[in-house]
Amino acid sequence: MNSMANYDANRRDSRALSRRAWLQGVGVSMALPWMESMAVWGQETASGQPSSEAPVRLAILFAGNGFHAGQWWAKENAGQTSNDPASTDQPSTNQPPTDRAKSSKLELGRVLAPLQEFSDSTLFIRGLYNAEALKGNIHSSQTGNLLSGAPLSAGGEIRSGTSVDQMLAQSVGRQTKVPSLVLGCEKSNPSVHKNYSMIYSSHISWSSPTTPTPLELYPALAFDRLFKDENHRGDQSVLDSVLEHAGDIRRQISNSDRQKFDEYLDSVRDVEQRIANAGQRGELQGWKPTLDKPNIDRPADGIPQDISEHMRLMCDILVLGFQTDTTRITTLKLNNDHSSLRFPHLGIDYMIHHLLSHSDTEDWLKVNQFFTEQVAYIARRLSKIQEGERTALDNSMIMLCSSMMSGSHDATQLPVVMVGKGGGKIQTGKVLDYRQSTERQMCRLYLSMMQKMGIQKSSFGDATSPLPEV
Repeated sequence: MNSMANYDANRRDSRALSRRAWLQGVGVSMALPWMESMAVWGQETASGQPSSEAPVRLAILFAGNGFHAGQWWAKENAGQTSNDPASTDQPSTNQPPTDRAKSSKLELGRVLAPLQEFSDSTLFIRGLYNAEALKGNIHSSQTGNLLSGAPLSAGGEIRSGTSVDQMLAQSVGRQTKVPSLVLGCEKSNPSVHKNYSMIYSSHISWSSPTTPTPLELYPALAFDRLFKDENHRGDQSVLDSVLEHAGDIRRQISNSDRQKFDEYLDSVRDVEQRIANAGQRGELQGWKPTLDKPNIDRPADGIPQDISEHMRLMCDILVLGFQTDTTRITTLKLNNDHSSLRFPHLGIDYMIHHLLSHSDTEDWLKVNQFFTEQVAYIARRLSKIQEGERTALDNSMIMLCSSMMSGSHDATQLPVVMVGKGGGKIQTGKVLDYRQSTERQMCRLYLSMMQKMGIQKSSFGDATSPLPEV
């Protein structure tokens, strides 16, 4: 792109941001949610006029170490037959589908059971893989290129490829306050394992081939990034700062929008209060103090000791970012590949995540379901946000994935499930099986995702065409 084209693109982006309606306060700015009585979002139609239609969003959630080998499956209902009736991915005869599953387009295996209520908005994809991830056959060599398909450098050197979320952030992200939100619930591991840097196991988002995108572990700082100005990060409540302006906005909107506006403000207040409470309770999951009581003051914005609360806060922040159009792209790394997280809230505190993944036990299944519940929670929240004729869930693509099918390091096919309809552009309630295809690059899915967000690329990673079925 030449300099004049760059200038024109930047000018369009600044016009889009200036048109968006904001709640303003001292050192604080909050983008407004979609409302039918106000054209509040800076999108343009083909004619260059502002559009009030909600945008498509992308959320990628990553769970390390794969899933339970026998319970990651889905099959289509309504009289449709399976493509592989003899596969072990199908349900056993002693596990009949629930009534809800029978009435849905998809019946989901036990790992995905928390998503059953959204099965009609779910797309289950089998057989995609990254060819480059097969070279090392260890955690780090299978994770560092999950979202790029790029070759990885070994020997402790760090070189991967720009990930799909950051490719989108470079274009779509310019239309929002925060180009992309990159969240995590487990610290990065800087060591080297079997000739590959564990940085690959700790980061799924890459801003460039040599730069993993900075990972935000602290809910309070992630919240600040969405709503507070960089030059004014104080202790004052974000919501308190904008209440006066909120009152002015409320008087200008319709009765139905007032209810939506009030619900939005309540959700911001709820997250603020829970972050404050979490900050008073503890530090990072996995760290346990050697004293019964701390001998120094704990930081008010610390990471929750309770991994369940930590993940839930990050999910709420993801939803708020989408609801306000502060960002349209978020990655949430629930844990590292080769993870050392423990799960005492599930009654599973005797073994770390990585070791659990090497045997398909009921405890391993419980942990899998706990991760899937985070996706279901996000879907539930988004499904209750009405944006014209569609919901925020309809306008989103939420992908849950891992870098291997199971703890046996099998990366010949990757576990992929998507929830949401991509702005009505994705046919859901289906199983797509690419195991017999000669063109089953994971990056073909990413090209399809880019198209749904208005970005046309002829190639990405090792793919030269999108998946026409997505």
